[in-house]
Amino acid sequence: MALFGAVQSGAHVHQCAHLLRAGVHSGSCRSLHMTSRYASKEYYDVVVVGGGAGGITMSARMKRKLGAGKVAVIEPSEVHYYQPMWTLVGGGAKKLASSSRSTAGLIPIGVKWIKSEVKGFDPDKNCIRIDDGKEILYFRFCTQLSFFVLFIKVKGLPEGFNYPKIGSNYSVKTVEKTWKALQDFKKGNAIFTFPNTPVKCAGAPQKIMYLSEEYLRKTGKRSDANFIFNTSLGVIFGVKKYADALLQIIKERDIQVNFKHNLIEVRADKQEAIFENLDNRGETKYEMLHVTPPMGPPDVLVNSAVADAGGWVDVDKETLQHKKYPNVFGIGDCTNLPTSKTAAAIAAQSAVLDRTISLIMKGQNPSSKYDGYTSCPLVTGYRKVILAEFDYNAQPLETFPIDQGKERRTMYHMKADMMPFLYWNMLLKGYWGGPAPIRKIMHLGFK
Repeated sequence: MALFGAVQSGAHVHQCAHLLRAGVHSGSCRSLHMTSRYASKEYYDVVVVGGGAGGITMSARMKRKLGAGKVAVIEPSEVHYYQPMWTLVGGGAKKLASSSRSTAGLIPIGVKWIKSEVKGFDPDKNCIRIDDGKEILYFRFCTQLSFFVLFIKVKGLPEGFNYPKIGSNYSVKTVEKTWKALQDFKKGNAIFTFPNTPVKCAGAPQKIMYLSEEYLRKTGKRSDANFIFNTSLGVIFGVKKYADALLQIIKERDIQVNFKHNLIEVRADKQEAIFENLDNRGETKYEMLHVTPPMGPPDVLVNSAVADAGGWVDVDKETLQHKKYPNVFGIGDCTNLPTSKTAAAIAAQSAVLDRTISLIMKGQNPSSKYDGYTSCPLVTGYRKVILAEFDYNAQPLETFPIDQGKERRTMYHMKADMMPFLYWNMLLKGYWGGPAPIRKIMHLGFK
């Protein structure tokens, strides 16, 4: 999720902006020879909080609008990961190293990288507090903070990952353990979980299950495996068209699905997983366990002025502008947008947010509307994908004039090969705003 700042500025920003307009060239208030009151503060026209997909994308777009030295990204991590690839890493189809790049190499030239953690937001003063008590002032501000992965909310984790037979594709520290558990599988239950919280890419907990099932078939171990998908949800997928297709696959592959089952404890030393449902709780022995952990907004957002009651950045679902602070914008994971948290959603949001900010800069009202578009390439095998694309209303919003509810090899290659290329070379450079233009061309051509 990315958080931006401000269309209307407070006194601090006005003073910095006045000096900038006077021709003083600098990226910080300190270097403008200001009084001691501003000694520990810097000013930028746009500050992006978070160097994830949405943050780097929007910093590239804003830098092209405003020029060098006027945009900053606050991000503590030195390594940036393309997390959609971790499904294939956990299934042994990709190497972990291919999912990472250095943050320094991705932040656009001319954008200031503030390598720090955010400690607090003060949108009434157009101010962000970072390490060492330093304050970053802004004219516009966008947030792209990511989900926190909360293994700690499951009793017995994360220490349980020190044992074999257990992994998770949702952490760089545990994704390779998934592949190891799959390779080491001998006989028994292969269990895959879905928590009772929002998660990044709601289809991913199933994807590794389908890959694992195919791997055990190919290695002659499938007859000794009992596949179980324990999900806290009441449906297999939120869009009926794709849910129907997945349920057919589940039936054909003899996978047991238990709805409204939530993982609450792992006893890794005994290879036991404990689940609760509406009526009771019970334990299940496992030979392999893939954990999709609970997730939520980072602590710095919870109870902050920019968050709603649930701790999510409170933005208009169509314009991505904050509901209270007109100079604050959000994109990605930690917004309260009622859609799936995927890189595809960020791509579509970035195009809308770019136009929203452009109009506001001109003193006009936002007119572009985000329709909730997101995409989830549902990996159902090592060469098969159902390409799910849908909107806020859980209605299919498909790009290609074919039935995307069917497993296709071409869609697998798009997921495994084309999308990483688009991510590194187009999205993060601010040139890819989702497939909406392609959708128009494709469907016009087939009318």
